[in-house]
Amino acid sequence: MEKILVIGATGTTGNTVIKELNNHENYHPIAMVRKEEQQAAFQKQGIETILADLTEDVNHVAEGVDKVIFAAGSKGKALETVDRKGAMKIIDASKKHRVRKLVMLSSVGADAPQEAERLQDYLQAKRDADEYLANSGLEFTIVRPGTLNNDVPTGKIRIAEQLEDRSGAIPRGDVAKVLVKSLEDQIAKREVFEILTGETIIDEALDSMVSVQ
Repeated sequence: MEKILVIGATGTTGNTVIKELNNHENYHPIAMVRKEEQQAAFQKQGIETILADLTEDVNHVAEGVDKVIFAAGSKGKALETVDRKGAMKIIDASKKHRVRKLVMLSSVGADAPQEAERLQDYLQAKRDADEYLANSGLEFTIVRPGTLNNDVPTGKIRIAEQLEDRSGAIPRGDVAKVLVKSLEDQIAKREVFEILTGETIIDEALDSMVSVQ
């Protein structure tokens, strides 16, 4: 089984990712948490944890890990230390420990933060992290969903390198499924794509993003 480190495991999306991984026959999730009480909650579920804080040294967290999903976010409270530099630290740690792939949760609009009507600072932090990953030499997939909600997942999305119509939203549960599917070696290898709720089953939509190189 592949060991998958999840950054942001205590967040709503990250916690859903952990559940997806825990139910997958090929993956062994490892939840990165900041507090011992969070550690205990995961351990009660039989889920491995590692204690670390994105604002501090995280060089050790990727040791022995096969792949990483970065789903952390500060909700605007620590854009520089968590969303930007925290992501960069995880990328550096992944490179140091020869992680085979890093899947980054980004956001629609991160391609052009200056054009956004709001959340420009947030989107700039995401863009900086995305560019750092793209230039790191690591294998990666960058997933940029539109507005997230907590609706019941539909299991269906629309996907493109750049969506022509960015209106709409997407349930966090569907985003989690996309992140986990993106762990596969040939899915969107060294590529970036955007997603929203749509009409195509997630596995089929992601299979259309298989890289041939």
